[in-house]
Amino acid sequence: MTTRDYSVSQEIFKLCYDPQLQLYRTTPVPSQLSKYYESENYISHTDGRKTLFEKLYQWVKRYNLKHKIKLISQYKKENINLLDIGAGTGDFIKACEQYAHWQAVGVEPSDKARTKALDKGLTLYPNYDALTPHSFDVITLWHVLEHIPDTVQEIKILKNLLKDNGLLVIAVPNYRSWDAKHYQQYWAAFDVPRHLWHFSKESIKQLFAAEGFELIATYPMLFDAFYVSMLSEQYKTGKKSFLKGIYSGLLSNYYGYRKGEYSSHIYLLRLANKPIKL
Repeated sequence: MTTRDYSVSQEIFKLCYDPQLQLYRTTPVPSQLSKYYESENYISHTDGRKTLFEKLYQWVKRYNLKHKIKLISQYKKENINLLDIGAGTGDFIKACEQYAHWQAVGVEPSDKARTKALDKGLTLYPNYDALTPHSFDVITLWHVLEHIPDTVQEIKILKNLLKDNGLLVIAVPNYRSWDAKHYQQYWAAFDVPRHLWHFSKESIKQLFAAEGFELIATYPMLFDAFYVSMLSEQYKTGKKSFLKGIYSGLLSNYYGYRKGEYSSHIYLLRLANKPIKL
């Protein structure tokens, strides 16, 4: 399958399937990936509220922040030391400090996004160098793993940073969802070349099991189906269609409920034979 970078460069990329891991990888990988992020069209590094999509994105983001904290709180309670990887402008870290009173820091390679987070009084690092091994109760990657070139090495790093009884939270799109199959090459969550990997449930299980993790729970990200469908409609037709996006999002969540394949999933993992300490 081929698809296009609809949001920034309009370049065409190929998705190559790995039957063993049951995932797709983006090819070719550009030598200068950073330039595909340095655009006002790349919304996760902005706090924009100008367009309908930006306003919707920001509203959903605020709702999801509290939902994410509530979800983590089911597994980890007080005195949490949390690391958010790919923290963007730091909204999740701020919410953790404000609503849950957790100690939270982040890693964000984008200078532009990190500067915005620092302006909010948050602690973000450009890389892992200053972080202490086995010091975090919870590590989160919200739609980040798909951006990382070497996923195997990344999982090793996560294992080294996480406490033995810690919780790892991974959120990624699911190419086996109804909206992915419906929109095919126009599916906005392919988001090439920023998304280098395109995961299924099985691929997440395999990748993390190889490093000693076990999957303990999977949750849907229901709002993703609507937002992704709206963008996909625009990519497919060249026109913004709020109603069609809502309709496709509803269908995707309906089939997700029936088949267990939602637009995006949250995976909760722990080290095998290491019970999570509340």
